[in-house]
Amino acid sequence: MRLRILLAALASVALLCGFEAKTITVKGYVIDSACTFTKDLKKPISAECAQACAKAGSPLVILADNGSIYWPTTDAMPATSQNEKLLPFAGKRVVASGKAYEHGGSKALIIEKIDAAK
Repeated sequence: MRLRILLAALASVALLCGFEAKTITVKGYVIDSACTFTKDLKKPISAECAQACAKAGSPLVILADNGSIYWPTTDAMPATSQNEKLLPFAGKRVVASGKAYEHGGSKALIIEKIDAAK
């Protein structure tokens, strides 16, 4: 009985902490993570710059219109880089949808669909 109560409490905490995925749509720029954090850019300098950084190994992220940064991720193990999926959109505005997770102030998105914004 105690174990059931403990498990139910832990499940409630996980839901409150945001460990459960929500399906969302994000609009924003695909930008290299280093420029987003160290240069505080609000949009990419150019597509070529974002592509060069990604090809050099910097992870691409989605900088949403509201300022949130979404780290593209996967639920497959072993996990793989999502740069290949984002590279065609580097430096451009996109509309991406998928499962979003939050943990410790960070946001991640398992991209199920991504298109150039119109």
